[in-house]
Amino acid sequence: MMLQIPEVLTKVQVAECRAILDAGPWVDGNVTSGFQAARAKTNEQLPQESVEARQVGAIIVQALEANPLFVSAALPRTILSPMFNRYGEGMGFRDHVDNSIRRDPVTGQRLRTDLSCTLFLAEPEDYDGGELVVNDLYGDHVVKLGAGDAILYPSTSLHHVTPVTRGARVASFFWIQSLVRDDAKRGLLLDMDVAIQRLARKVSHDDEGVLSLTGVYHNLLRQWAEV
Repeated sequence: MMLQIPEVLTKVQVAECRAILDAGPWVDGNVTSGFQAARAKTNEQLPQESVEARQVGAIIVQALEANPLFVSAALPRTILSPMFNRYGEGMGFRDHVDNSIRRDPVTGQRLRTDLSCTLFLAEPEDYDGGELVVNDLYGDHVVKLGAGDAILYPSTSLHHVTPVTRGARVASFFWIQSLVRDDAKRGLLLDMDVAIQRLARKVSHDDEGVLSLTGVYHNLLRQWAEV
């Protein structure tokens, strides 16, 4: 399942976050790379332990936890502290698959990476190139969203960032361990949740059909969730 989540941050929040991030201590992005990524990546990152990363990361996590679409789609058990990267001219990230286990340097907690998320913090017209390209059974999906929008996709996906040829691509990226490990099951739960909400808007939350489907949803979640 690959899903666009619009307006995770408002434009005002994006401007606030960018003011903090742009003044931060950016370093070579390979300080956090594994063996595969170190050979494929050229970008800059903000150290995760920096005051700026923690401050903006807290804003993003709060916004995610208040976003109904994100919560319904990801069913988050743990969200890794958001990280931040910047691709200037000539920088990119060749094909790779994200590490299966990540350690949060802020909390020390380890998590299984079920879902990857990129939250764009630069407007598409501010840079050329820098598209996120995610490959799955249906081919390549090219993603370049507005500032404040996010893309959520399975961490098992092969993906890359095309080289930037003008301007700078700034984004937050992070991983989620879901309550439901299996991507197909998460997709079914999301479809059911969305259908229940649509039905409830047409009839009533007390409608017999809505109550029945809601019960099925929670019983499936109860069966599949890892808590």
